[in-house]
Amino acid sequence: MTPLFLRINPADNVAIAIPAEGIGYGMEFEGIAAREFIPQAHKIVTAPIEAGQSVVRYGQTIGIANRDLRLGSRIWEDDVRLPVAPSLDHLPLSTAVPEPLPPLEGFTFQGYRNADGSVGTRNVLAIATTVQCVAPTVDYAVKRLKSEVLPHFPNVDDIVALTHSYGCGVAIDAPGAAIPIRTLRHISLHANAGAWPLVVSLGCEKLQPERLFRSDSTAGAPLPVLESGNVVRLQSEPGFAATVSAIMQAAERRLGQLNCRYREPCPASELVVGLQCGGSDAFSGVTCNPAVGYAADLLVRAGATVLFSEVTEVRDAIHLLTPRAATPAIARDLIREMRWYDEYLARGGADRSANPTPGNKRGGLANVVEKALGSIAKAGSTAIRSVATHGEKASTRGLVFAATPASDFICGAQQLTSMNLHVFTTGEGSPYGLAMVPVIKVSSRTSLAERWPDLIDFDAGIIATGAASVEETGRQLFRLLLDVASGRKTWAQHWGLANALALFNPGPVT
Repeated sequence: MTPLFLRINPADNVAIAIPAEGIGYGMEFEGIAAREFIPQAHKIVTAPIEAGQSVVRYGQTIGIANRDLRLGSRIWEDDVRLPVAPSLDHLPLSTAVPEPLPPLEGFTFQGYRNADGSVGTRNVLAIATTVQCVAPTVDYAVKRLKSEVLPHFPNVDDIVALTHSYGCGVAIDAPGAAIPIRTLRHISLHANAGAWPLVVSLGCEKLQPERLFRSDSTAGAPLPVLESGNVVRLQSEPGFAATVSAIMQAAERRLGQLNCRYREPCPASELVVGLQCGGSDAFSGVTCNPAVGYAADLLVRAGATVLFSEVTEVRDAIHLLTPRAATPAIARDLIREMRWYDEYLARGGADRSANPTPGNKRGGLANVVEKALGSIAKAGSTAIRSVATHGEKASTRGLVFAATPASDFICGAQQLTSMNLHVFTTGEGSPYGLAMVPVIKVSSRTSLAERWPDLIDFDAGIIATGAASVEETGRQLFRLLLDVASGRKTWAQHWGLANALALFNPGPVT
C-alpha cells in the first residue's frame, strides 16, 4: 500500500502528505485519520501536541505550538511560533567527527586542464567588467561576437559577459567592499574560462583593473591577466564603433587560444561542486537534498570538493554541524560566519525569520528552522574540512562550508568563485541557470518533474513513494554529475537560461 504521509524520525509528532492530490478528510493511514484536507507536502499531526509543546520533525524542534493540535489535524503557519535559535556560545566543537569513508577510485570526467592547475567543465570566453557603466557596450559586442565570430571557433562553448552592478559609487575602501571585489576577481579567473579573461574597463571607475586583479599573495602586485592587449578601456577609444571593434578584436584573439583546448580524462577529484536550494518545499529535506547529500559523500570519497552554503538556511541547524567539523578551529570558523550574519541582519533590522518565501510556505515549510533542517541534508555525512568566508575561493578538498546569503542569485555568484559544476534542488520549481557553469536542477517531487519535463534534469521525488532509495537515487545523480561535467547539456544550457551575475555588497553605497 502506498503511504499517505511520510514521517522522518520516530520522535516526530508530525508527518507530510505524500499524494499529489493531498490527503482527503477521513482518509486513514497507520491508524491516523485526517480531520481535514491536508495538501501535498503539508503537515499532519501524528501525535497530540499541547499548546507550548514542541512540534518535532527530523527529530528536532521546528517550532512551539500556539494552541492544542489534535491527532490528524493540519498544521497551519500560525499554529507554530519560532523556537529560540541555537546559541553560538556553547556549541559542541568537533565532538563527533565522522570517520573517513572508503575512497572511490577510477572515476573520471572529460575536462579542460588549465595552465594554473585548475580544471574546467566548459570552455568559454569570459569578458570581465570593472563597472556597470560598460555593461550595455559589452552586451552589444557579445551579441555581435556570438553571431559573427563564435561560429568560426567550434571548440568554444560560449562567450559570457561578466556584467554586474558594482564598481563605482561605492565606499570601495570600506571593509565590506572586499567581498564583491574578491568574488568578481575569482569569477573572472574561472577555470571554465581558462583562468584568463578579457577585461573591459570604463577608465574613471573606482574599481580599476589593477585593483580588481590584485594578487592576494604577492603584496598586491597586479596579476599577469592585465598584460598589454588584454584590457580595453572605453574612455581611451574614439567612439562607440571603435570601442566595439576593439572588444571584438581582443575577443577574437582569445577565442583563437581557447579553440585549441580539448577535453581530456580528468580524475573526479578535480570537480568542485556547489550545492544550493531554491524554491524549497517540505519534500526537499527528505528526497532531493538527501539524494544530493549521498552524491556529495561519493564525490568526497572520490577526492572532489563539495560546497554547501546559505548561512540563514544553516543557522538553525548549526548545532548539528559544529560536531562534524574536522577540528575545533574549523568549528569556530563555522560559528564566526553564523555570528557575522546574525549581526549583519540585525544592522538591517531583520532576523532569520525573514528567510522563508511565500512559495516555501505554499510548499509546506512552516518556518526557517524546518527549512534549515532539510537544507543541511545536502551536506551528506562526511567531516567538514574547511570554511570559506564570503567571496573567498575554497582551497581544501572534501566538504567545505562556503558562506553565502541564501538568495539564489547571490549564492550562485559566490559559489562561482570556486565551483566548476552546480547542483540546484527545488520543490516549487525555478528556471535558474548560470552562464559560467552547468546547473543540474533536481526536483523534490515527481509532480514537478512531470510538470516541467524540459526544465528539471533529475527527479528525486521517487524517494517519497519508496520507488527508489536515497542511496540508489544518489548514485544515479553522481553518474549524471560526471556526464554533465564531461559535456552533457543541462536543460538550462539547452535553453540558454542564465541569471544575471549578482554580487553581494554589504558595504555602503556613496
